[in-house]
This record gives sequence, structure tokens and C-alpha cells, in this order.
Amino acid sequence: MSGLNWEVADFQELAKIVAVIAVGQVVHAARILDQLEKNAPAISIPQLNEAACEQLTIKSGLNPEQEKAARAHRDGFLFECISWIATRQGANDRIFQKDPLISATSQGLDGLVVELEPMKAQIKTVTICEDKCTDYPRNKFRDEVMPTFTEHHGNQVRGRELLATAVDIIKSKFTNDTEALIAAQRVMELGRRRYRAALTVDATIVTPAKRAKLFKDYNGLAGIEQSQRIGATFVMSGDRRNPQEDCP
Repeated sequence: MSGLNWEVADFQELAKIVAVIAVGQVVHAARILDQLEKNAPAISIPQLNEAACEQLTIKSGLNPEQEKAARAHRDGFLFECISWIATRQGANDRIFQKDPLISATSQGLDGLVVELEPMKAQIKTVTICEDKCTDYPRNKFRDEVMPTFTEHHGNQVRGRELLATAVDIIKSKFTNDTEALIAAQRVMELGRRRYRAALTVDATIVTPAKRAKLFKDYNGLAGIEQSQRIGATFVMSGDRRNPQEDCP
């Protein structure tokens, strides 16, 4: 397994970029990360701002189960944004990403990263991402992430979703969508496949031994190299935002 540990240098700047994504301006967020625009929304529409605040705020008066579900949706969206940002920061014009899901009820791939060959419109690698914000990272990896990756690895249960998503994110580089489809068939080849499991952890998961324990059984994805199995961690320090705190 290859390892990554994500860190935040400036939480205020990160929060601003997440806010841009939350109001439906992910294309602008990409330009901010490329340092082509200032870190602020390109447009301001009150209804979109209100909807984003509603998504990012845990309402008062919820019963425990409702609050748990609302928190899971919110934190999952935030971590998906962080994962997208972390990938975008190391990207170039040959790397394409699936955008974060704005709707909390949307299902499907957490993330997909497709890299094209340097000099031709052919897929070099495809990275399937599972991003999980959780208080129980080992359980989440074992019980949710690995079963999902195993389904992808068999290229049957999730093969159609993977192919369709890949076409959607690379089609701008092709003359027509059918050309993109033909190119995207390479995502089915295990030799081009990467898996990236990203998990929130506490500050105790800092040693190689503890990270190895966290991602135990990752080698259950047979027929690929160690470098094709990526484990990313993001340390959560301190309590998360109070459930009744207003959206800034």
C-alpha cells in the first residue's frame, strides 16, 4: 500500500474554497486552486448561498437519529470536498476529476481521477476514490470501503457506473462522445487501476504500524501492485462544529 497524509496549512483558505464548491461553483474553485482567481465566489446569488448554508448547518430540534444522519451527510460532503481539493492541487491539464456531489442524497462514486497519457488522448491511469469522514476509520474501511473496492475490482457490479463517469469527465478532450467512450474502456483494465481510500483519523494514528493496521487486508484486491493501493489519512483534531452553530 502507498500512503498519504493530508494536512491543512490554512483552515480559513480551505473553508473559503469549500464554500465556493458548496454554492455550485466547482469550476471556479478549480481556477482558484490553479491560482488564476482570488479565493471568493465568482457570482453571488442569495438563494444558492442560503441553500449551501442549510446544507452545512445541523438544525436544532432534531432527534438523535436525525441529527446523526444530518451530521453524516454534512461531514461526508465536507470531506469529499477536501479530497477533491487535495487531488486538484497536484493536478495538471492531463488529469481530470469527478466533481464533488452537491446533493446529500446523491449516490455513486465518491471520487474518480483519470489521467491521460502526456502526448495522446489515451488513459494512463484511473483512480477510484472512497472518502469517509468517520469516528471509526478501521470499521469504515473494513465494512464499507473494501466491499466497494471489491465490487469495482470485479468489473461487474459497478463497471457501467465507472465507464459512464469516466466518459463524462474526459469527453471535453475528444472530438465527440463516442471517441471518449472508446478511450474510456481502459478504465476496465486492472493494470491501469488505482484505488484510494481516504479516512479521517485521530492524532493517535501517526505511526506506519498503526496506519498498516488501519488499512489491513487492502491486499485483498488481488492482481495489482502495492503502489496501486493508496491509503490517505486526514487527522481531525478537536471537536467538530457545534450542531447549532450558524453557517458563516
